[in-house]
Amino acid sequence: MRDLINSDINSDINRDTRLALDLALTVRHDGDGGIADDLAETAGLTTWVRAHRDTLPDADGFVADEAALNAVRELRAAVRTLFARAVRPGEPSPADAARLLPLAEALRRLNAAAARTPTVPVLDWADDTEPVVRHQGVRGEGEVVAVLAQAAVAFLAGADRERLRACHAPRCVRYFLKEHPRQEWCKPACGNRARVARHHERHKQAS
Repeated sequence: MRDLINSDINSDINRDTRLALDLALTVRHDGDGGIADDLAETAGLTTWVRAHRDTLPDADGFVADEAALNAVRELRAAVRTLFARAVRPGEPSPADAARLLPLAEALRRLNAAAARTPTVPVLDWADDTEPVVRHQGVRGEGEVVAVLAQAAVAFLAGADRERLRACHAPRCVRYFLKEHPRQEWCKPACGNRARVARHHERHKQAS
């Protein structure tokens, strides 16, 4: 769970953006040039959901089964396909380039998942803060999947989508939100790797 967006991006982004990006970030580079999947097994999904106890329903007691795992993985494939569309004319993440879903299928999966559980508005109003409305799922079997899908819908239809980029530093497969006009990579470590790679390439061409 090293790539939760909470640790990499300012905490003032909204809940939907955070959830949608965190779901996409469960596909990441493994440090050895390969791709790791945090949701390869039910235990991974259980851990990931419990790490989102502030945004996902009943996360503390969540235990994933195969049906939940398959549903979330199918949703993630749809989300990453739509992320690839959102960053055009830029290139998608290298993890997705060869396995993007057809657009119609990605939209069908996302909308079907979002419809699995209805939501109701809930008002929060803590001391010395402005009132905030959040949408809480009506308890049901597909609630976690539905909340994730609804977050992705809100993100893709919102202003934050315009800042979405794929990181193309060596070995990186992440999507990120561009924080300033000159930002090219998702985090400083990726920028360092990209500069080193460019330096080696220039020397290789000069020799």
